Amino acid sequence: MAKTHTLKAEDRKRTGTGMLKRMRREGFIPSVVYGGGSETRNVKISAKDFRDMIGASASANVLVDLELDGGGQQLAFVKDLQHDPLSGNILHADFLAINEATEITAQIPVVLNGEALGVKLGGQLEQLLYTIEIKCLPKDLPETIEGDVSDLDVGDALHVGGMQWTEGVSPTLGADVVVALAAKTRIALSDEAADEGELGEGEEGEESEEGAAQEGGDTSEEGSN
Repeated sequence: MAKTHTLKAEDRKRTGTGMLKRMRREGFIPSVVYGGGSETRNVKISAKDFRDMIGASASANVLVDLELDGGGQQLAFVKDLQHDPLSGNILHADFLAINEATEITAQIPVVLNGEALGVKLGGQLEQLLYTIEIKCLPKDLPETIEGDVSDLDVGDALHVGGMQWTEGVSPTLGADVVVALAAKTRIALSDEAADEGELGEGEEGEESEEGAAQEGGDTSEEGSN
């Protein structure tokens, strides 16, 4: 299960674009805490501490115990992050206030285990989903969703329903959605196409020869008559 991190969140009263830019230069990320039946609270968090926390997690969807001004703590879920499109730096963070009974939705990384049988036979493994959206209670939040591809022969697929689902965790996608498949390589497909082309040409040649023979037979019969 995912670890719950602790993060200090200080109240902020400064608003406006200029003030927010200054706050970021000072090493903070402007943030907001909302939901849980409480009023929306504008806070700021340490940019370094937050980056370290995200860097140590499998995904950005993490649980946080926010240490708020006044000595209170609030369990929260990182709901959304805004990034600078050029630098990639985090510009803003949204925290959803929750409790242990709150069902949350999160995007969890997919981890594939084993070597597919089809790969051993010359195929290639194609992963179509790298994250899966799930629903669960905070205590059941997983760090990753795992699936075993060892038995996948060429042409076989691993579906959402075939992933390893722990108790209390369910996907929002249908069970028949493909996560990964063992496919033929492009070289193999090209060879097959070439073989089919040669076979078609051979059949066409045989038909032409048969037609010529039949025409020759007809001519002989006409000559004899």
